[in-house]
Amino acid sequence: MPFRDKNPRVPENEVDSMFCDRWSPRSFLPDPLPDHHLTTLFEAARWAPSCFNEQPWTFYYASTPEARDKFLSALFEKNRLWAYKAPLLIFLIAHKQFSATGKPNRHAQFDCGSAWVSLALQARKLGYYAHAMAGFSQKRVIEILNLEPENHEVMAAIVVGRLGSPEDLDPDFKQTEAPNQRKSTSKVAIGE
Repeated sequence: MPFRDKNPRVPENEVDSMFCDRWSPRSFLPDPLPDHHLTTLFEAARWAPSCFNEQPWTFYYASTPEARDKFLSALFEKNRLWAYKAPLLIFLIAHKQFSATGKPNRHAQFDCGSAWVSLALQARKLGYYAHAMAGFSQKRVIEILNLEPENHEVMAAIVVGRLGSPEDLDPDFKQTEAPNQRKSTSKVAIGE
């Protein structure tokens, strides 16, 4: 953990260290993830809670150089500057309707967030880091994956890999490559 001493994340209250240990770096080593680690990440996401047990998420992933190049083409330039090194690139897709009724699932985005955090925490347990991004072309992802925009929404682009050195980053990112802090608990949980 090269950044722990530089910028410690100390909780205000007792909490499992996995929550403070998770952060979203931009510097990744290009070492590929073994297949059994890939399946473990998605197994963790599979067990996330969801409304009516709908599990309205699909993780489309690219782990080969050719597939990653195709997926990278959907990222905005600023994200491509660093994400290209990560060995795993994922698009998290929300299914907008309930499968049984076809009615709109207004909880799909929330449920996808649950699946994402499950994947991110499992990544840390395996010694990896995950970074979710909003900087991508929704239209391009829909084209790449051949999805129907009326039925699917791209929630996030995600990279996963081992932590690299901040020295390997574009100068724009070197100064900010450290775990950030959080708002105080009193600002995010307000009792009446």
